[in-house]
Formats: sequence, C-alpha cells, structure tokens
Amino acid sequence: MSEGDIVARMASGVAAFDAAAWDACAGADNPFVSHAFLSALEDSGSATSETGWQPIPIAIDRPGGMAGVLPAYAKSHSQGEYVFDHGWADAYERAGGRYYPKLQIAVPFSPVPGPRLLTQDDEVALQLLAAAETVVRQNGLSSAHATFIAPDQVPLFEAAGWMIRADTQYHWLNRGYGCFDDFLGALASRKRKAVRRERAAAVQGLDIVHLQGGDIEEHHWDAFWEFYQDTGSRKWGRPYLTRAFFSLLSERMADKVLLIMALRDGRPIAGALNIIGADALYGRYWGCVEEVPFLHFELCYYQAIDAAIARGLSRVEAGAQGEHKLARGYEPMPTFSAHYIADKGFRAAIADFLQRERQAVARDIAVLTEMGPFRRDR
Repeated sequence: MSEGDIVARMASGVAAFDAAAWDACAGADNPFVSHAFLSALEDSGSATSETGWQPIPIAIDRPGGMAGVLPAYAKSHSQGEYVFDHGWADAYERAGGRYYPKLQIAVPFSPVPGPRLLTQDDEVALQLLAAAETVVRQNGLSSAHATFIAPDQVPLFEAAGWMIRADTQYHWLNRGYGCFDDFLGALASRKRKAVRRERAAAVQGLDIVHLQGGDIEEHHWDAFWEFYQDTGSRKWGRPYLTRAFFSLLSERMADKVLLIMALRDGRPIAGALNIIGADALYGRYWGCVEEVPFLHFELCYYQAIDAAIARGLSRVEAGAQGEHKLARGYEPMPTFSAHYIADKGFRAAIADFLQRERQAVARDIAVLTEMGPFRRDR
C-alpha cells in the first residue's frame, strides 16, 4: 500500500510479525501493546474476523527494519471497544451511509490507555496515520478510530487532523505510600473508617492469595474462567475472551500476570486478573461464584493498591467507568480517543458534538475531584 512517498504494508495479524521487531517499536512500558498480548488474542480465537475483529496491523518500513506499526482491526460492529459510537453508526446509516466496516486502532477488549502509534519517531507516527487514512479511502470505509490513546500521543493525532474525544476513568495514584495504612491516612476520617469496615467484612472467613508467574496453574485458570463467564454473560451477553486466551497469556507473559483470588475452605470463589506494567498495575477482569458483600471492592481495588505499593508502582488503573471507585480513593482522570471520519459533512457534525462533550467531561472531572474522599488539608 502506498500513497505519495509513504510506503506501508498491511499484515494478516500481529502473529505475522517478528516478535522482537514488533516489541522494539512498541516499547516495554505497556504490556497490552506487546506482541505477546496481541498475538494471544488472535491465536486464542478471541480477536479474529469471526468475532468481528479482523486483524490488519499496518507497518512502516525503513532501511534496516520496521520503523513503526499500528495495532489495527477491521470492525463489523462496535462491541468490546468501551468508547461508544453506536449513536454515530445509527445516524450515519439513517442518512443512507454504511458505517461498518470501520478501522479500529486499539487493543481489543481492553480500555487501557497506552500508545497506539507504535514508534519512537514522530515522522513515522504521522506516516502511520496517513496510511490508516489511505486504508479508509481505498476500501470505502466510513472511518478510523484510535481508542484509549496515551495522552502524550494526542498532539500527533491532532496534528494529523483527527478529532479528539475525551472520557473519564478512575485511577489510584501512589503518592509515596509505604503501606495501605499510609494511603488511608490521606483520606477523610469518615471515608477511612468506611474503607476499613468494607475490608474487614469482605475477607471474613476467606483467604486472599496473590498468584504470579509459575504459581498460576491451569486449575486456577479453570476457576477464573468460571468467574469470567459469569461476569461476561451478565455484562455483554457472552464473554469476549476464550478460555484458551488465559492459558496463552500465562504461557507468553506469566511474569506480567497477577491473579488475586478469594478462597473459602481452599476453594476459589472469586478472582481478579491484573496485568503488571512498567509503572502501573492494570485491573482487567473480575468474577465470582458466590456473592460476598464488598468482595468486589476488596479484590479489584484494595488488593490492587496493596500490590502496587508492594511493587513500587505509581498507579492502579482499574478499567472503564464506575463512580463507586471515587469513594475508594480512585481519582477521575481523562482518557482520550481520536477519530477520522471520511465524509466531510458527517465529520463536521461530530466535531461540533465532540467539542461540547470535551467541555462537559472536563467539568465533570473537576466536580468529581472535589467530591473525592481525601482530607482537605493533605
């Protein structure tokens, strides 16, 4: 594929690339854009054309090797993205257009901010975006969408003329805490007491275990798969990930996986899956087979804080949505996506909407920050 002086190639999947070359472009900080994670999604049958996620990564080559790459997918729906454009699709199709397929630049099923332009060279980054636009035009697609882009890459998308959308997530920030009690000391007295009550009630009669690397065995994944299926069927109608994905995840990046489980008399009843990054702990999936008050908060939020402090990580990113995280010490943070719309008229309408939406998100974050549980004198 070429347009002007830009020469790009499109592959049938991440697995078609040499792992070392891919990771040299992606960097080591964010495990979700690693060759191991993305290829596990493909090889497990989770992100494939059959599930509406046809992998079509786009690469820019330079003398000496690959200079940059996009984790890109041809999407036949808008599921598993966590940046909702169903209203855009409906409006476009009511006007006589065809919204799907579209080009999605993302990590499937993972609302985790991170780099989407996998290169260390800004010139190559802009070439990658030009290549994505070319894919849209040459194939008659409606649009391209890059979701949960790292904040430091937003200016690159803006420079290319892509429209920026904002949303909110809740992240816990490690302000030099040596232990969980240090963190509690930063909370207002009433909130501090509430957290302690929740933690005590959640673990009554249970054992909490942290499993990493070789400690995670197939029977642990069997138990977690049961938890995940229950959550997936209630949230999405069917789970996005296959059982095979979890085994491949453990096989390919075991040192990055932290599985926190609650046991009753030695039997797992609930679990939370986390991925360990260079400076963050990413909470991903949770589920249970027994309802226990506050256990969700304990496994997903409080145990994650314990794990981050123990590892010296600067933050916990606990996934999409959830204002209930605010009372547990997680703070509202902006997240960003970028959008290229081929139709000029439709692009103008969306641009107007996004400007107003960004202003509303900024106001909401300011209000939510003021509502946080922290002491006013901290």
